[in-house]
Amino acid sequence: MTTRRMVVWRHGQTAWNARGMAQGQTDVPLDEMGLEQARNAAARLASLRPVYIRTSDLSRAVDTANARAALTGLDPSTDPRLREMHMGARQGLSLSKAFELFPEQMQAWREGRDVALPGAESYGEVAERMAGALTEAADALEAGQTGVLVSHGAAMRVGICRYLGLPQQHWSAFGGFSNCSWALLEEGRLGWRVAEWNAGSLPEPVLSDDLVNSDD
Repeated sequence: MTTRRMVVWRHGQTAWNARGMAQGQTDVPLDEMGLEQARNAAARLASLRPVYIRTSDLSRAVDTANARAALTGLDPSTDPRLREMHMGARQGLSLSKAFELFPEQMQAWREGRDVALPGAESYGEVAERMAGALTEAADALEAGQTGVLVSHGAAMRVGICRYLGLPQQHWSAFGGFSNCSWALLEEGRLGWRVAEWNAGSLPEPVLSDDLVNSDD
């Protein structure tokens, strides 16, 4: 198969994830569970033989990428555009505490409106920088090659949607990513598309005439 593919992989669990605290761009490391998740997911992804690994420069993403690098010999490169959304005043807060301190802004967020808290990025801003990183990552692939990008849940969701050209009002239709799960993007006959979303195991090959340069 000569289809180009990108795996966009969320980092493993941190202590803040486990406690339900918003991290944003706070540099919280993986906990023991997160390290184990990264090792297990890296082993499942080993057969994809990526030609590069690009990662957010936050340590929880870098350490996740390094688990994959250990099995491939690739040296991950960092790209700050793959960072999580900066959540401003919400960083370090639980959801209930954020609603207590910022009720109007959090209610707007719950309703899907793109209203940033003090010091935070908007979803549109995050989507633009992530889409730029994805565009460059796709352009670096030749036919039949796979690339791996390690990022963060909120940034992945909106960035992938923007990259695929989905209107912002539809982004909320896509669910979040579990720790160390990924989206698989592949090039189809009509452009890039989602083959797997919030996946935790390798997908079965899709044998169809709808892929670019199909062998059918």
